[in-house]
Amino acid sequence: MQPERGGVTVLTGGDPNKRGHMPTGRQRIKIDFLIHDLKVPLAVIEAGLLSLMNKQDKYGPITEQQAKVFARVLRNTKVLKALVNDALELGRSEKGVINISRFKLSSLIGETLEEIFDLTDVNLSEEIKQCTKLSRMRDLLESRGVLLSMPEELWAEEIWQDHAKVSQILRNLLMNALKYRRKVVELKVDETDASLIFSVKDDGEGIPAAYHQKIFECYFQMEPESKGAYSVRGHGLGLAGAMVLVEDLGGKLFLDSDQGQGTRFLVKLPLKQGV
Repeated sequence: MQPERGGVTVLTGGDPNKRGHMPTGRQRIKIDFLIHDLKVPLAVIEAGLLSLMNKQDKYGPITEQQAKVFARVLRNTKVLKALVNDALELGRSEKGVINISRFKLSSLIGETLEEIFDLTDVNLSEEIKQCTKLSRMRDLLESRGVLLSMPEELWAEEIWQDHAKVSQILRNLLMNALKYRRKVVELKVDETDASLIFSVKDDGEGIPAAYHQKIFECYFQMEPESKGAYSVRGHGLGLAGAMVLVEDLGGKLFLDSDQGQGTRFLVKLPLKQGV
């Protein structure tokens, strides 16, 4: 891990057994087993909620207020399911398991954004789900303070990579940016030299250079006096996990930030050949 010109820090490489202090061996199996068993009760909760909402002729009518509460519970249940899958994906990364598949970049970006906004703006999430054109996606996101920049030809391009891991990396970086922005988040996507490149930038308080390495350690949180205007700088697991996934995909992660200057994360991932 070393700084580049202009204060940009390159975060890549290192001992895979020490990075992020991730558990291994029997400890990892125990954690994976526990996480895996969470999927069953979550599925039951989701199915029950959907039945109450969609089969009112069988279970009885619900009021508008009840429907809103059920919808909120259902959204959070979906978030828990995503977190469970993310945790299992990290476990697979520790074992070196990579699942290469072919997918469109538009699907990757759309599905990731849909999942993120399903928590805070269900109407936007539904519109994103129906969106097929880049111009329309840009307009939808700009109305919520997210600026999407990518070449038109890249929107419909199909690539070979690990869809789940790439989506998880992008989701973590975007959720951090949305959490700590003042007004705007910039998402840029590009492709060059057989690599997929995306950067996520917020206009928030920024991360002091002294913490550029520490924030990628599991459970690390910045001291209160170093958080600036933000009282919940929760870099506990998301960034450590993203770092692990970037490394396992053979990529590089760059951090460009300082106190009062916002934060930009840039990820460069090699594109795989068809299998």
